[in-house]
Amino acid sequence: MPNPIFANLPTTVFEEMSGLARELGAVNLGQGFPDDPGPEAVRRKAAEQVLDGYNQYPPMAGLPALREAVANHYARSQGLDLDWKGEVTVTSGATEAIAASLLALIRPGDEVVLFQPLYDSYLPIVRLAGGVPRLANLKPPHWRIDRAMLEGVFSEKTRVVMLNTPLNPAAVVLPDEDLALLAEFCVRHDAVAVCDEVWEQVVFAPHVHRSLMTFPGMRERAVKIGSAGKMFGLTGWKVGFICAAPPLTAVIAKAHQFLTFTTPPNLQAAVAWGLDNAGDWFETMPAGLMASRDRLAEGLKREGFATLASQGTYFLNIDLPASGVDLGDRDFCLRAVKEAGVAAIPVSAFYEQAPVTTIMRLCFSKADATLDEGIRRLAKAREIVRRG
Repeated sequence: MPNPIFANLPTTVFEEMSGLARELGAVNLGQGFPDDPGPEAVRRKAAEQVLDGYNQYPPMAGLPALREAVANHYARSQGLDLDWKGEVTVTSGATEAIAASLLALIRPGDEVVLFQPLYDSYLPIVRLAGGVPRLANLKPPHWRIDRAMLEGVFSEKTRVVMLNTPLNPAAVVLPDEDLALLAEFCVRHDAVAVCDEVWEQVVFAPHVHRSLMTFPGMRERAVKIGSAGKMFGLTGWKVGFICAAPPLTAVIAKAHQFLTFTTPPNLQAAVAWGLDNAGDWFETMPAGLMASRDRLAEGLKREGFATLASQGTYFLNIDLPASGVDLGDRDFCLRAVKEAGVAAIPVSAFYEQAPVTTIMRLCFSKADATLDEGIRRLAKAREIVRRG
């Protein structure tokens, strides 16, 4: 018999909606990947490394050049003092980094605090490790953490906290007050925080990302996860990073060793070069995405849609009731792709214990023409629904 943890999982909503978009020729504002091909110099460096570089197994922990570049990047961008030799591990994408961290740190019966809406890989891995999920619900439009919420999910059995900020799909950057409160509870309960920070470079002014690792008491109990794919808009490369104190790194690296062992050396070398030679990429990239966000938001507003604030990530959310749509988010998304030719993602897909959810996520890391056509088709979808 198959493992029920995975056998009972439905097809992900991302695959479902993207599949319908391909089948129907719809505009795809669902799955989160950019139309832009990414920085040419970094891509050329990867191609050069395939032809002229090393193509055999790299070290399990990652190329030294990349691990050092990651440490230097975080020193410049976030003020972190990381020892690249003992505190940085390269993984095959951030999802593998998350899996390695959770499998290494959770013991059967440990309680794990998670915040909904959440990335859909978290819960299966927590359960595979024998963990017991304790779910807290973040609520729109501000998606804040508060003391009562944490008191309801932390206990003497809490071992791990899984945090995502900037938060997909909510598109918010958690403020310092929320992070300080979470750090207080982690220290009090002697819990390790696994911090999915893959969107850390896709943050829009005046908001600033701050890692939970920088808060009092968290340097030795936080696992920081980053993604070169998100940093450089190269989502198919699947190059991730784990940063943690040496005792945590040592055990997580053992789990990584038996998941993917290592990551293509040409991509590692190209990412290392990119981090060391980024120029103004980390300023121009979010500025360009912010312009796309504003184009989508303004176009939707002209059509009568109400949107929530987008402080980071590739995503903008629509409040369906406030936009005159009397349907749940999943039902509206299915009708939009089938009847109007535009794919989006229902935010209810990011909840296991879903409240009544009427928020739809759109990806704006697309060409202007794609965004404009998506707006037109969303307006058509709303009119179809309102006519009955």
